[in-house]
Order: sequence, then structure tokens, then C-alpha cells
Amino acid sequence: MNRLLALILIGFSVLSLSAQKLSLKDITGGKYIPQRTNGFVSSADGEFYYQPDERQSKIIKYSFKTGLPVDTVFDTKRARNCTFDSFQGFEMSPDEKRLIVYNDAESIYRHSFKANYFYYDIRRNLIRPLTENKSKQMAPVFSKDGRMLAFVVDNNIWLAKFDYDSESQVTKDGSFGKIINGATDWVYEEELMTTHLMDFSADNKLLAFVRFDETEVPEYSFPVYNGQLYPSQLSFKYPKAGEKNSKVTCNVFDIDSKTIRPMNIPDGMEYIPRIAFLPEGDQLAIMTLNREQNEFNMYYANARSAVSRMVLQEKSKQYINIEFLNSIHFFDNQFTYISERSGYSHIYLYENTGVQKKMLTSGNFDVKELLAVDPVAKTVFYSSTEESPLRRSIYKVDLVKGTKAKLSQKEGYNIAQFSNNGKYYVNNWSDSKTPNRITVNDASGKEIRTLEDNAEVKSILASSQLPQKEFITVPSNSGISLNAWIMKPVDFNPNKKYPLVMVQYSGPYSQEVLDRFNIDWTYYLASQGFIVACVDGRGTGGRGTDFGKSTYMNLGIKESDDQIESAKYFGSLSYIDPNNIAIWGWSFGGYNVLMSMSRSNVFKAGVAIAPVTDWRFYDTVYTERFMRTPQENSNGYNHGSPILLASKLQGNLMLIHGSADDNVHLQNTMEYARALINAGKHFEMFVMPDRDHSMRGEQNRTYLFGNVVNFLKRNLK
Repeated sequence: MNRLLALILIGFSVLSLSAQKLSLKDITGGKYIPQRTNGFVSSADGEFYYQPDERQSKIIKYSFKTGLPVDTVFDTKRARNCTFDSFQGFEMSPDEKRLIVYNDAESIYRHSFKANYFYYDIRRNLIRPLTENKSKQMAPVFSKDGRMLAFVVDNNIWLAKFDYDSESQVTKDGSFGKIINGATDWVYEEELMTTHLMDFSADNKLLAFVRFDETEVPEYSFPVYNGQLYPSQLSFKYPKAGEKNSKVTCNVFDIDSKTIRPMNIPDGMEYIPRIAFLPEGDQLAIMTLNREQNEFNMYYANARSAVSRMVLQEKSKQYINIEFLNSIHFFDNQFTYISERSGYSHIYLYENTGVQKKMLTSGNFDVKELLAVDPVAKTVFYSSTEESPLRRSIYKVDLVKGTKAKLSQKEGYNIAQFSNNGKYYVNNWSDSKTPNRITVNDASGKEIRTLEDNAEVKSILASSQLPQKEFITVPSNSGISLNAWIMKPVDFNPNKKYPLVMVQYSGPYSQEVLDRFNIDWTYYLASQGFIVACVDGRGTGGRGTDFGKSTYMNLGIKESDDQIESAKYFGSLSYIDPNNIAIWGWSFGGYNVLMSMSRSNVFKAGVAIAPVTDWRFYDTVYTERFMRTPQENSNGYNHGSPILLASKLQGNLMLIHGSADDNVHLQNTMEYARALINAGKHFEMFVMPDRDHSMRGEQNRTYLFGNVVNFLKRNLK
């Protein structure tokens, strides 16, 4: 009788485990995606924030301290002359007396969009279309007093003056494929992380903007099928490595005299990635990079005389990390800047004269982001890798005393968004086993309240049997231990030999081995009887410049070496079958799949999604930052070209690409396929129609990863 009961219980246990078995749709459908909170817009004093309600029909003002609503500043049902029930987004004016909302947003590239904007006067409770232009608007920028708004229509800048309910056209030479005023071209948006370059002076009498002349930039085009009998064609200016970029100039529009004057800065600078007026006076900071991106200069230009002077210059043997331009904050006749000159990225404080005052952080770790500056409390807030390259912690440092304090309370991955002047911040924390916990904290790090603890996802995790990531290090021939994680099936048997799939990205300064929560398709892969591992090789981030910039001028060599050597190491473990190892990657990761399979025979199979197959096909800014131009570095381009290595490819390969990828063009995969055919190499391939570089969407991802898993099963089991 007891034996029968035991058999029944075992049967129920098996049924229970079967019911809890992970499915691919659990992953692609978002079952394990943590809830997040909406982003906020801080009030000028940093004590309050603005957020839309769930229906996107209201904009509500909340207190950071209490979390309670203190006012409804916009309501579609109450606003006079409002013709819509909801909106897609909003921006608040600096004086908080006006705002704009938009609808009918239409994507241009990855980040940019145009939309129908509406202007709302909070005091009058009156809303109206922003402009009489029939074309959609983009890149809106408020004046410092909130009484004007500059925006772009069809590549020209317009200026709305709210006090007079008037608008005027600032530039008239804008033309698609030729001249862009105020907004940016494709490569600036994708690689220099900005969709517009406009700013008003402190006295609101001047408007600075960057003008792009992309007339001579070569054009790229691809068909858009969309179920049409005759596909349409999408064409846009895309400068590939070694080709011509847009010619850029910085100009200032005098609002009273209606004149435009170019700013005088020295020749030889290829890019103007940022401009900003100083908090006081007519000084305009113009930030420039040379084409090689190893020299950064910041000029202060007198916006009325157009005369400029250099206040900061930085040179690198390799390249300037463009992300750190966002670390420049102007206040009290000084500014902050992150530099890697010590071998690690750290914060420096400068006087407006260009004289360095002090180094605010130091040590063998990287400051990853300068988050906020409180000029009253003389405090700078930042995140860093001081605990571990795998983690992010939040700190503050005193500008005068130099004393440092850690604000984040939990080890793992912390992301902080600060209110103005660093009064409060919203902290988003997770680790590899715990879904995101989002809290409001004050400037001392004290938690005020919890916005989201993801109890529902925690409950789902508790009732699921998911594999867990183990963080390890693996040796390399370079003598440097590499950070990695490994994930084994839940029913792992150490006496059994398992197939291994190595997943990686490997791009410059990227990191995949991080102690943060992310249940993705690799968990499903592990549930199908594979061991999955990920290794951050040389060239990745969080470990200083010697490590991060070691792949300079020779992309693909050390990155593939480290994946190859790591695969051999894993193959030496008793529970991994060295004859059944595969490698997977997307974008740069897909590129490294091809390099790794062409430079060794350790991989039985590989999956390359949207790969670069020759750096000559990719854009100027990204490629030349790490490789210089093909004209300067032909050997580097040739040695790192999967197309030129196609005859050496070993193992079974699956290629995947989206036909509407405006970033890594389908051309890469088609030309690589041609090279494989010419070399007599067999491979599998499928194209996702009208999908971009990300190939988002539950159905798309389910189909894509389902094919990948089936391919790996066919080739490794």
C-alpha cells in the first residue's frame, strides 16, 4: 500500500514538473519580463515629477517625497479645444507653465520620429496644434524661459513664439537627402547618440543649431515588400567606412535680427556631436571630434562675435569613448568630464578657463556614467564598476572635500535616474536571480518607498524550475582570466556529457556577463538539454582601457581567439562533449560567430544573426572609431573579413537577417552567401521579410528562436 502511494506521488510529481516545463512562448511572450515604471520628467526644483496616467489621457504632478499626486496639469477631457482622448508622449517647458503632447508618431530610424504636436498652456487650460504646417514635426526644443519652441519640419527649423501665437521659418534650405537643419543624419543618430542639435541661449535671444550637408554622402536603398504587388524602395544617406560624411557647421540664429551667423572653429574636425549654451551669457560650447575620433576638442564660442577658444582637448592613442560626452555638466563657472587617460574612466572637474581643478574619482575601476550634479550641495552622483565589472553601484562624491559615499544598498546591477539637482532618484535594482526592484531614494541613498517589487514575477519564478547562471572565470592564452557565466539544465547529471552552445556579443566595450535579471531564450535552450555559456573576451567593457581597447585596428581577431580558446576550455570539462560545441551571436556577435568558425575547427555549428561580414559595408563613425578607414588599415579590414575567410569556414552554419535592416544591411549576408557558394560551402539561411535589425515582436522572435533551437538540435544531438 505504501509502495502504491509512493508511485502515485511520483506520478503527480512528474505531471507537476511537466506542467511547469518552460516553453519558448513563455520567453517570447513576456511571462518572465519584470514590470517597470514609466519614466518621469523632473520639476525644475527636483522636488516633483510629471507622469502620464495609464490611459495616456492625463499628465499628473507627483511629490517625490510622498509619492502622492499634487496636481493634474493636463487632462484631455478638461482641456479646452482638445480633439483627442489620449496622447503618445509629452515634454514639459523649463518654466513648467507650458507643455507639448504628440500623437501619430511615425518612426524615422531607430530613435528619431516625427509626429503631430500640440501646444498646451497650463494656465489657460487651452490646447491647439503646434503649427499650421501640414507636415509632421520633430526634434522640439524649448527656450530656457519656456516661451518659445524650436522644431523641425521637412529638414527646416521653425520657431513658435507662444506669447504671440506666432510661428516663423528660421531656415529655408532644408531638403531631403541634401540639407538637414537642427535634426541629425542617420549616422549621428545611430552612433553619436543624438537626434537633434539645437539649443537656446540663457537670455533666450539666440538659437544655436548644427547644419548637415549630406549631398555627397552615398545613398543606400532596399525594397520594402509589405504585401505589395510592386515593392516600394527605402533610400537614405548612409556613409560606409572610408566614404564621405555629412559636412557639418555650427550656426547661431539671432531671434531679434533674424540673422544666421556661422561659428568660427578650426578646420580639421569631422564631427560636432554636441552643442550647449553655458548657463549664463552668450558662450556656446561646441564639441568636436576628428575623423579618427582620437582627438576631442571643446570650444567656447562667443555666439555674437562667432570667435571661439579651446577650453578642453583630449587625445587618445586609440579613440575617445563618445558616451562620456554626456558627462559634461556646466555649473558655477566649471564643468565635469569623464576621461580614460588614467587607464580607467574617471571624473574630472575643470574651470571654465579649461584648467583642470581636480580628479574626483580614481582607482582600478571604471566610472560608467555621471548621473547628476547638485551645485548647491557640491555633489556629483555616478555609477561605477568598483564592486565588480559584473555589477553597477551608485555613488556620490563631494566636489570640495573629495569624500565618496556609496548610495546603492544591494549588490547586483543598479540603474539610477535622478531628479534635477540630484534631490531624489529612482533606483532600478536586480541581480541574476531576482527580478527588478524599483525604489525612490533620497540623495543620501535612503529608500523612501517601493514603486515596484515584481511580486508576481517572483511568484512565477518560485513555481518554475529554471536553470541558474553560475558566474565563473575562464583562462585564456593571453594570461588574462575572462569573465563568464555557465548555465546547466535543471536535471543536470555530472556523469553525462552535454552539448554546449556559447552565446556572445563581444563588441567593443560591450558586456554580456552581468549580474542582472534577464530571462531570455537561452534559458529555454538550457531546458532542452544544452549547456549554455557566455564569455566576455578582450575588447569588452568594465575592465579599463588596456582590456577594452586591445582590439583596436584589428576587430575580430582577439575576440574570436577568446571564444575559440574558451570553447576548448569548456570542452576539457568532464560534463561537456568537446565534439558538440556551437556558437551563437547577433550583430557584432554574429560577425564573431563567422570569424570564430573560420579560424578554428572547434565549433561543430554556429548561428549568425544580422552579421557584419566585411567592415567596409558598415558605417563610418562606428567602424572608423575602431578600425580607421579601409584606406589607412587595409590589412586590418582584410584579416577581419569573414567574406575573405569564407573558404576556411568549418562547421554547420545558419545565417539569419532582416530584409529591412537599415543598420547592418542585408548586403552583408547576401555577399557572404555569395562567397560561401563560390567556396563550395554548404549552409542554411533564412530572411525575415521587412524586419529591421532587432526583428522584434512575439511572433517574429518565436519563429526565429524556434528555428535556431531546431538547427542546434539537428547538429549537436
